[in-house]
Amino acid sequence: MSLEATLKKITERYETVNKELVNCSGNSDEFVKLSKEFSELEEFIPVISEYNKAKEEIVELNTTVADPNVDPEFKELAEEELKVQIEKIPQLEKQLKLMLIPKDVNDEKNAIIEIRAGTGGDEAGLFGADLLRMYQRYAEFKGWRFEMLYSHESELGSIKEASASISGKGVFSCLKFESGVHRVQRVPVTESAGRVHTSTATVAVLPEAEEVDIQINDTDLKIDVMRASGAGGQHVNKTESAVRITHIPTGIVVFQQDERSQHMNKLKAMKILRARLFDMEQQKAHAERADNRRSQIGTGDRSERIRTYNFPQGRVTDHRINLTLYKIQQIMNGDGLEEMVQALIERDQEEKIATFQDE
Repeated sequence: MSLEATLKKITERYETVNKELVNCSGNSDEFVKLSKEFSELEEFIPVISEYNKAKEEIVELNTTVADPNVDPEFKELAEEELKVQIEKIPQLEKQLKLMLIPKDVNDEKNAIIEIRAGTGGDEAGLFGADLLRMYQRYAEFKGWRFEMLYSHESELGSIKEASASISGKGVFSCLKFESGVHRVQRVPVTESAGRVHTSTATVAVLPEAEEVDIQINDTDLKIDVMRASGAGGQHVNKTESAVRITHIPTGIVVFQQDERSQHMNKLKAMKILRARLFDMEQQKAHAERADNRRSQIGTGDRSERIRTYNFPQGRVTDHRINLTLYKIQQIMNGDGLEEMVQALIERDQEEKIATFQDE
């Protein structure tokens, strides 16, 4: 169906729903359903009106420009206005096509971000910690809430793995393209000879699932409690506050010990488990997003990467869109990441528009 035909159909449906709402009982399920549809259609109307008006004016202006009897000065003004209206059309078409493309239902959800050290030993763990700080600072820049869920740290300040919950407006829509293998090239703090090393860390961004999104049966869970290990003083050695939850049907295991309360550790572990199960279901329903969790984050091998952070050259390159920014410190500080994120969002929109045009 052409764009014009689609827009005509939307306008006709908008008028029909508007009439049906007038004759519908305000307390009925039908009224709620129609109101929701009317609200969705209503967003299109001003843009469609502007698009149709621009096309009508182009026809009228072309007639004026082609008329030999029109005053030359008036014709010149018409030609200038014609250029303005012609330039409007591609912009309005792009806007309308983006509105027509089905939205990712998870875009407005909060997210759980998981980071794991890949290849590169201690340096990979240090890089993982740097990425975690980068996302925390980016969350602050965006005005989001950042909450640590789990962190397995070493004495050097590196992390083997960590997870955090990020909540706010449009979190998942911005962070979903961060999933994959991130590669760093720099001289490690442990390197005495000053040689540049290459290490990796994997990032997985999952839409945070509510209880209504994913139902978990208690009978499918095996919950073990134990003493927490690692730093924390005498408290961790005396209290069985650590929680390990195994989801028996899928084999997913979540371990949580960061909180002093067993109850709080269980709540955080369930939040992570729910997000992983929801992501698994989403992957099955939307195969185009990712074949499975392993394909999303890769194996951590140096050859697999979505982005390279080269400290000696001060650059960050996203290999999916061939974008290189020479502002590595700003990116690692969080605020500079916005330019990379927006470029990825725009490329995704362009690809979706291209798909729409093919149809």
